[in-house]
Amino acid sequence: MHPARTQYASGRGYLAACTLGLPSAATREALATDLERWAGGRASAAEYSSVVERARGHAATLLGTRPERVATGSQVSVFAGLVAASAAPGAEVVCIDGDFSSIVAPFLARGDLRVRHVPLDALADEIGPGTSIVSASLVQSATGEVADATAVSRAARDAGAFLLLDTTQATGWMPTDDLDADVLVCHAYKWLSAPRGAAFAAFSDRAIADLTPHTAGWYSGADPWASCYGPDLHLAADAGRFDVSPAWHAWAGAEIALRQAAELDQAGVRDHDVRLANAHRERLGLEASDSAIVTWPDADGDDLAALTGAGLVASGRAGRARVAFHLWNDDEDVELAASALGR
Repeated sequence: MHPARTQYASGRGYLAACTLGLPSAATREALATDLERWAGGRASAAEYSSVVERARGHAATLLGTRPERVATGSQVSVFAGLVAASAAPGAEVVCIDGDFSSIVAPFLARGDLRVRHVPLDALADEIGPGTSIVSASLVQSATGEVADATAVSRAARDAGAFLLLDTTQATGWMPTDDLDADVLVCHAYKWLSAPRGAAFAAFSDRAIADLTPHTAGWYSGADPWASCYGPDLHLAADAGRFDVSPAWHAWAGAEIALRQAAELDQAGVRDHDVRLANAHRERLGLEASDSAIVTWPDADGDDLAALTGAGLVASGRAGRARVAFHLWNDDEDVELAASALGR
């Protein structure tokens, strides 16, 4: 059992961190307090800004960077869209075949880019001199496979390509503080157990200089409270220029969730989660892996139905059953899942 398990009111049989994380007791308290303050007319816009800034610092810790390189937002696709909008017409974009739509669709929607979809295990090899942008998830949503980030980063640098990495299915269960990318994007509602609507991204110097902040608004200035009105354009010199106006109530919970994650030994979380995932794989007769997500073929949905019928929470993606193991899970959850599947 992971020591953090005591922070979660439930979790027994909940095998869906890859779909939606569970709030800790501290996150629930923060949200309840925020609701009471709002209902009582005591909510403060200035205090919400302070909350967002604290969360920005925690996000920087999780991504191994400095707060001034982190932008806050609401969705991964918005940050990916900024990268897509920067591409020259006809530019080659390399994506992983079957990757999550939020980091693929913005490039396809342009209609004038050459988007190539390649197998995950061939991604680094497929990046070449003609590649302008590489857009990929560190951990695949549909299969749980983990990309070789070092090899992909090296190939992108050698080719001079811009690298966008999505860590939504990684940050929270594995260390993501040593990745080399131009933009790292993450939504915090899965493994980080934050309310939906709180996303963040880390930008390199190249990204800050080259990307146009097409979503610029009042929160994109160095001092948002001084950039509420035109006619001038107010842009922060750092990654704050890519901020969008925060969903305040989501960030009230996200700040606590991100702080708790940043304080954990992420290597220890990975060891805990992967050990349970591999114990489940063993019961299914699957080979061990380095991922906290376990998937297997389930075209008819029979296994997912069996898990659900036993009171467990799992998911199905791309014709596969999918379970995930996180802080609130222990060996009993492995036994429950195996029993439900008759293994």
